[in-house]
Amino acid sequence: MEDFIAGLPKCELHLHIEGTLEPELAFELAARNGLELPYGSVAELRAAYSFDSLPSFLRVYYEGMRVLRTEPDFYDLAMAYLSRAAAQNVRHAEIFFDPQAHTGRGVPFDVVIRGLRRAVMDAGARLGVRAQLIMCFLRDYQAEYAMATLLESLPYKEWIVGVGLDSDEKGNPPAKFADVYARARQEGYLLTMHCDVDQDGAIEHIRQAVEDIRVDRLDHGVNLLEDQRLVELVLERGIGLTCCPISNGHVTGSMQAEGIRKLMDLGVRVTVNSDDPAYFGGYVQENLIALQEALQLTAEELAGLERNAFEIAWLPRAVKDAYLAEVDVHLSSTEL
Repeated sequence: MEDFIAGLPKCELHLHIEGTLEPELAFELAARNGLELPYGSVAELRAAYSFDSLPSFLRVYYEGMRVLRTEPDFYDLAMAYLSRAAAQNVRHAEIFFDPQAHTGRGVPFDVVIRGLRRAVMDAGARLGVRAQLIMCFLRDYQAEYAMATLLESLPYKEWIVGVGLDSDEKGNPPAKFADVYARARQEGYLLTMHCDVDQDGAIEHIRQAVEDIRVDRLDHGVNLLEDQRLVELVLERGIGLTCCPISNGHVTGSMQAEGIRKLMDLGVRVTVNSDDPAYFGGYVQENLIALQEALQLTAEELAGLERNAFEIAWLPRAVKDAYLAEVDVHLSSTEL
């Protein structure tokens, strides 16, 4: 089964590029930029990647990204992820980035987006991995800052496929960003939004995202199961969920595997992704393996998860169909 998963063509839709910062690269970038890390070794830094909640993770996450200063830093970060993705047979990735986490500490938007864009183009040419960028707003900052960031992105919007919303949800509901999302839609961006698992007001946040903001996708979103009416609305509109089992295990104490199973059985377009793999210890392949072991998924069910991902990816129909055909070929040519 692990060999089947390794060869399965994959689509990753919930991946924070800043969350792919492995300790080795953090030390390399710190040295390049003349920064001193508060850790004596790679092993010591990796040991600090230990969390039991969303806030405890975010503290270490934001501290780590201060080593990212220049365009080559962002290029190297993205190429490191895309190289690893290629090795795991990821055919397409839609990558979150957090510009406010960088502009807020003096790194220009232009530096961030140009480094990431160059990596996306090189990965397509050299590695055969297609990728697109999704710009996220930090929900624990003011909506006005999000709007300013949206406006700053407009000269580069051909490089950005959509917008998302992440960071600490407590006291920061989707409604806070309704005007920002309305403008983003007007500018042609597709819309997604984090509704993290078991956060305060989780089901109300999902309701606002689906009914009021009218997102195209939901990130995480397992608490959808708490409201049958919302389940039916998600099914009616074909909204997909970008679930992250290993991440769930660190942040909530459970992979939420049974919830993912129920969503699959209901016909919701569930997908499996890695979220912040450097911090949570598993890229997309490891997440698929973990979920397969927890639920004893069949090869057909695993292929179905990837079909879901390619179906809800923000890609032209012909490109989706080509990737779906790759999944079908892999399934039909594998004996288990």
